[in-house]
Amino acid sequence: MSGPALGLAVAVFLACAVEAVEALTIVLAVGATRSWRSALAGVLAAALALSALVGALGPTLVLLPLSALRLVVGALLLLFGLQWLRKAILRYAGYKALHDEQEEFERARQEAARAGAPARGRLDGYSFAISFKGVLLEGLEVAFIVITFGANQHRVGLAAATAAAAVAVVALAGVLARRPLARVPENALKYGVGVMLCSFGSFWSAQGAGARWPGSDLSLLFLIGGYALCGYLMARLLRAIGAPAPMPERELLMGAEVVR
Repeated sequence: MSGPALGLAVAVFLACAVEAVEALTIVLAVGATRSWRSALAGVLAAALALSALVGALGPTLVLLPLSALRLVVGALLLLFGLQWLRKAILRYAGYKALHDEQEEFERARQEAARAGAPARGRLDGYSFAISFKGVLLEGLEVAFIVITFGANQHRVGLAAATAAAAVAVVALAGVLARRPLARVPENALKYGVGVMLCSFGSFWSAQGAGARWPGSDLSLLFLIGGYALCGYLMARLLRAIGAPAPMPERELLMGAEVVR
């Protein structure tokens, strides 16, 4: 496997694992509190929708000229990666609360309990909707990475297979643990994914604009190291300045606020 292909696999696997952990927390909360059958039905519906999206857009993007594709995809990945990296830096510096899967699980479980008892023998609309939307929202970020990485290297199949493997690993771990994967170093993984996305985004967008990197694919290693070092130094600098009380990032999910 070539260097770029290996980088693709690592970035997709880590990004998908992070999002799968967050989606698993939501599904576990509504499934354990209300209806496993309805929650799993929502997961299946979201997975089918995401598969259709990747299957429809992936082959279409491959038909675009390579230079234009790299420029557009690289710019999008860079912007996307900077968001992940920014949040990770703010968390490490103390400006944003660290993501806690156990806390999110308890909050989602309480919201599910307040929604009332599910009807027996019928599909529980609340469990289905929460699981569907949670998996779909987290999965859209993964689908974006799968499509952009795969289309740029004409390896949509590899990217999709890697994403499926990451989901399978997280799901298996959740089934065995029967609880939220609170011990997964999610914030560290997000930092790593942000570094990877920024590095590949810079590399491909510059190539698409006609630039040539010294050392060709080896330049990716220097970009990854550079972004990682800059992020670390920025976090240390912000922490040295002193952070205010960290504010949680909230996301509206079916009328309930979920801390990310």
